[in-house]
Amino acid sequence: MECKTRTNLPINHCAEMLTRTLRSEVGLFAQPLYKWVTPRFKLEMRNAGGRFSLYQGPGYLFRWKWGVFSHVIAIYAVVFKYSIMNVYLEVCMIKVEEILSTLSPNQKVNYDKVFQKMASTWQEAGLRPNILMHVCCAPCSTYTLEYLTQYADVTIYFANSNIHPKAEYQRRAAVTAQFVKEFNQKTGQSVGYLEADYSPQEFFKKTQHLANEPEGGDRCKVCYDYRLDKTAEKAVELGFDYFGSALTISPHKNSQTINAVGIEVQKLYDTQYLPSDFKKNGGYQRSVQMCEEYDIYRQCYCGCVYGANAQGVNLVQVKKEALEFLKTHRDYSHIPFKVLDKN
Repeated sequence: MECKTRTNLPINHCAEMLTRTLRSEVGLFAQPLYKWVTPRFKLEMRNAGGRFSLYQGPGYLFRWKWGVFSHVIAIYAVVFKYSIMNVYLEVCMIKVEEILSTLSPNQKVNYDKVFQKMASTWQEAGLRPNILMHVCCAPCSTYTLEYLTQYADVTIYFANSNIHPKAEYQRRAAVTAQFVKEFNQKTGQSVGYLEADYSPQEFFKKTQHLANEPEGGDRCKVCYDYRLDKTAEKAVELGFDYFGSALTISPHKNSQTINAVGIEVQKLYDTQYLPSDFKKNGGYQRSVQMCEEYDIYRQCYCGCVYGANAQGVNLVQVKKEALEFLKTHRDYSHIPFKVLDKN
């Protein structure tokens, strides 16, 4: 398990997490400290009930000395409002590697089951992590949001400079934002929407030498890496707990490759990759159904000019239709997005 911190949050948040910590597996020796801290510093201890599995994760062996150390540090942080540790201990932000380490090296990974194990850990701890989820279009956002919002607070990140032409990028962005609005209205969720700058020159610079690669080949892998890198960078900038991608909902995308790329990207940033395979358990079929329910535009090609040409897509017609759409569908300022406190 990993212990992360956020700074300058209300003392009650810290008190709540400290209480849960003190009632964890090492509660026997921690209870005296708990009883001493509470009255002296007038901390409001909330939601103290229940069992909090602070040090129990797949492949993690509990060590008493680390239990003692972390409890002392937690109490010190609360009492003295230490600026670095102060003071929201997110003790259950489990890493994907911890689960993968328990599997056979030759085993094909079911990334949906890996996600479910991570989500179970959050639920046991009573946590809802903040996730920045890359999406490529509204259809891929559908079931992804329906599934993820059961467990976490989600902001989707439309970062797809691979899409050509620009008008089609703008149409897909507008349709995605409109879906988020309607999804929130229908479900009562507060999914946020964030859109990256359109920088096709960056994409072409990375992929022009791979123009003749087939769909699903090395060019696509570079594209996954490019977009997941953008997402991870933004997740760090805004303080999200995890970053991930809805690309895995497509039956035309290799989820093993996408997740492998995501795990590699996380090594470059101070954030965690969220594994997924959203097409599992009827996820793709549900996305098709939701597109009908919300009357969502479904594009006929993935996005890049290489793939469109290979499929024989008429990009002139695509641009014409996109521009017609944009004449009446440009404003999505109503979509909520709240930047997390980074201080």
